[in-house]
Amino acid sequence: MTAGSRTYTPEFDVTLGDRDLATAREDLAIGRWQGLPELLHNTGTDWDRRTHRMRLLAHVAAGTSVVEEWHTAQPSDPDALTLRAATEVMRCFNIAVAAGKDTIVDPGRLHTALRTCLRAADAYPQDPVPWVSLLTIARLHPGGHPSVVRWWEELRLRHPDNREAHHQMLRHLSARWHGSHAAMYDFAWDVATGTPPGTPLPVLMQAARAEEYRYRIDHEGDMALGLRQHWRTDGSMADTRRSWDRWIVNWDGVDRAQDIADLNYLLHAACEGSLHSEAAHLFKLLDGRATPVPWSYFGEPAGVITKWHRTVVLQA
Repeated sequence: MTAGSRTYTPEFDVTLGDRDLATAREDLAIGRWQGLPELLHNTGTDWDRRTHRMRLLAHVAAGTSVVEEWHTAQPSDPDALTLRAATEVMRCFNIAVAAGKDTIVDPGRLHTALRTCLRAADAYPQDPVPWVSLLTIARLHPGGHPSVVRWWEELRLRHPDNREAHHQMLRHLSARWHGSHAAMYDFAWDVATGTPPGTPLPVLMQAARAEEYRYRIDHEGDMALGLRQHWRTDGSMADTRRSWDRWIVNWDGVDRAQDIADLNYLLHAACEGSLHSEAAHLFKLLDGRATPVPWSYFGEPAGVITKWHRTVVLQA
């Protein structure tokens, strides 16, 4: 439903509106890889979209043997190897999630995934995706992988504004993984103030604030309930306005693969910070398109978004 509808219902689409990707995921689920070469070829050097597509394909492929079948059928296709690498990384995360908190994934399995990523990087040297996969799996190494800084530098040589890579690095530097709140915020601030106007990377500040909230709720429970006020501090509201000014006010017209996800981060911060004019505009831009994160940190996502829509739009 549209943002102005009185029967507003947020719509969640994991592909973020990428219909070709949705079709490819459906094919993967039934064991078909034949459409993947065309999909990824047509993606070209839209590196953000390529990254998004590879990761979402890997989510489905992790529970199948389809990527192995494609790679066996077309061993010289770098796309097949890159997707296989991303899938191996996803499988490692699936194992970690299933095993529970603080479980160390088998080092041999991690090494296999890492080597596959490096092989993919060699097969297509211009491609940033294998380096995004390396930044992702670095989180599963106890203490973080010692090469993560070098991998970050390699990524930036290929695509310095890669959205997914920045969010992976933010998580790596968070207190939930291998850093601290301070390290995470320092990274987000440097990116937010150094990126050109018109791009969504300043929203890393809002992603960092959501990450801190999640961490403290997990570790402090009810004692952290007052933490929601941190969305309304002068500093937080200034950060939200800064992201608004640098991205939305200077919108460059580019339709990036994960804009919907970033708009949801910014919308949530505007709602929590009582920036209702900005929030109303963002509701209109999104037109009902929603992502679970960060809303799920505050309850059932659809209910939380609908409550804010009622507050911001219907009561305006």
